[in-house]
Amino acid sequence: MKYINLFAQELYAACDEKLGKEEIVQRIEKPKHEELGDYAFPCFDLARMKRETPKRIAANIASRIHSAHFEKVEAVGPYINVFLKKETVAYEVVRKILQEGSHYGTSNLGKGGAVTIDLSSPNIAKPFSMGHLRSTVIGNALALILEKSGYRPVRINHLGDWGTQFGKLITAYRKWGNEAQVRQNTIKELLALYIKFHEEADLTPSLLDDGRKAFKSLEEGDPDAVALWKWFREESLQEFNRIYQLMGITFDSTNGEAFYNDKMQCVVELLEEKELLTESQGAMVVEVDDHLPPCLIKKKDGATLYATRDLAAALYRYETYGFNQALYVVGNEQSLHFKQVFKVLKKMGYEWADQMHHITFGMMLKDGKKMSTRKGKVVLLEEVLKEAIALAKENINTKNPLLKNKQIIAEQIGVGAVMFHDLKNDRRNDIDFSLEDMLRVEGETGPYVQYTNARACSILRKGQFQSEKNSSIIVDKEAWPIITRLNEFPMAVNRAVKEYDPSQVAKYVLDLSRSFNKYYGQTRILDDKTHMNARLKLVSAVSIVLTEGLRLLGLHAPEEM
Repeated sequence: MKYINLFAQELYAACDEKLGKEEIVQRIEKPKHEELGDYAFPCFDLARMKRETPKRIAANIASRIHSAHFEKVEAVGPYINVFLKKETVAYEVVRKILQEGSHYGTSNLGKGGAVTIDLSSPNIAKPFSMGHLRSTVIGNALALILEKSGYRPVRINHLGDWGTQFGKLITAYRKWGNEAQVRQNTIKELLALYIKFHEEADLTPSLLDDGRKAFKSLEEGDPDAVALWKWFREESLQEFNRIYQLMGITFDSTNGEAFYNDKMQCVVELLEEKELLTESQGAMVVEVDDHLPPCLIKKKDGATLYATRDLAAALYRYETYGFNQALYVVGNEQSLHFKQVFKVLKKMGYEWADQMHHITFGMMLKDGKKMSTRKGKVVLLEEVLKEAIALAKENINTKNPLLKNKQIIAEQIGVGAVMFHDLKNDRRNDIDFSLEDMLRVEGETGPYVQYTNARACSILRKGQFQSEKNSSIIVDKEAWPIITRLNEFPMAVNRAVKEYDPSQVAKYVLDLSRSFNKYYGQTRILDDKTHMNARLKLVSAVSIVLTEGLRLLGLHAPEEM
């Protein structure tokens, strides 16, 4: 960012302040071809302001720019192209990385402000499926990226531990459940019971009434129903925590839906006080605006809904954490719900509602279709992780049988492969589940980036690298693309924060890995003893940034594979 700002400062002075500095920064581009320079500035907007041709403006401004960091500034048609002074920039970038280590790219953008992040949120008494992977890994990566940028993330696992599905499950357990079998394999047995309930309900619709009655008894505190619910919840949390531990994910709160049962009446009373509640066909709603349907607060029978619960949760979180931002990492299909909730909070007079954001993401598909727990069409995350780890270990035994700590490294590779496959994609797009694609060691995969870092670490060990040695940085043609990539890491982190998009970091580490592997293929790093340590400085900088980039995505960076 430093060199973009230098370029912007020179442009600001040379274009007679027709554009603000931030406007200039936003317009600076990265040329598609190296021969066109390191940065470019199009002069079309200035041409409209000054009523001159963009070509003439570009030539005029280029002639007025001078900086010790620029090797050359030239006008090419309507563009001003700048070439950075390679030796100066390389020395500054690599020295900064070696000095700052994992802190490279850290900023104080958030100034310590709290950001609550609603992520993962699986339903208890159901297995942790691949469908929950997206919210989990996107939310976790955002927390890590925000933390690096000076925010204070609060990770909240808003468990789905309440609702009519528990009435259905209690009914199914009472009708067909076997306690010994359920205790032996709790979640799989409960899933089978849940699926059986819906199959039987298709044939006997009165079962749905039984399910509703069972949930009503749970709401009313029936001891037997409450005991079953608590058992389902405890067993589910044990399974979830085993998976979270494998993925290296922790939470600051696991307050689920049930936590807000005694807090919703307060929301209803507040809405009544503010005269926002209106009746609609016997139900109580809040009219949000002309473009959205009313937000349903209480059903005709008096039961509260998701919106009531999320309003209660928002008020509790603001009172508890005093958040600067509140993020909800939830699928695209809930867009209307969150628009309504945020609008209701704003109508209640809470200005902080403007800082609440729905971080949407697409679905995880199987064979192009949505996964469904109800119909049994579900891929279990734990089974996917175990298979990925087994395949990674098999690969290690084939390629590096003498590797120490095989199981730990296999877990880092296998789990990392599954997580990276999700995070490299724009979060808003749907993803088709493919274990084969996730585990490839070549191409756009986690193992590819991890292997690149392990290769860099191997080179450093063989070269007995000593970072304190007073050597320069060799900037040959092959090394320059790496320098420019290293320089861009803070910008990639910044983009990820502004766009709430971890794929910015994932794409960055892929680009850096490709640049380094190309350099490795073209340069005999360890053969030239005179310049070896200077080249090893570059290798060390690459390893530092790859390791930190992977960490921000929630992945490990093993030094050997």
